[in-house]
Amino acid sequence: MNYLFHYTVILLIWLFSLNGVFAQSSQKKGILNELNSAVPGRGHVFVYEDEHIGHVLGRSMLPPRTVYSNADGSTQYYRVRGFKIQAFSGNDQRTSKNEAHRKQQLINNSHPEHETVVLFESPFWRLRVGNFQTREEAEEILKEMVKSFPSFGKEMYIVVDEVKIPVNQNQGGEN
Repeated sequence: MNYLFHYTVILLIWLFSLNGVFAQSSQKKGILNELNSAVPGRGHVFVYEDEHIGHVLGRSMLPPRTVYSNADGSTQYYRVRGFKIQAFSGNDQRTSKNEAHRKQQLINNSHPEHETVVLFESPFWRLRVGNFQTREEAEEILKEMVKSFPSFGKEMYIVVDEVKIPVNQNQGGEN
């Protein structure tokens, strides 16, 4: 009896995996093509599509993104939700601003390829580094920065923030 149960479970898993394969192949054909194709023993279905519908199908339903430019107009970018490395945060009004700018200069000298920004959100001065689309990208650079700055590397961590992604960088088909 126990063997019958195991064979039934294996058979069900196999059937579900086949169902996924057939579902993927039917998606590739397109809904209208599949409906219009005759299947022996299942009857015939004809779908007549208005030409305006054809222009809408397959088009991204996301609103168009705003394109921003830097001050000199040489770089265009999108602003999206991403990740940055917070390299400093302090609320001592006498020293935190200078400390943020000092660490910014150190990071700019050793990692000039990453943008650094000093922010003041009362009562905190913060230093954030980079524009990363994924947490994995940010983690990789964070490891490098902790090695470069052992004296203050332990206070660095990843935060979710608005980042700048160049327009010409691949966005996974989104515009």
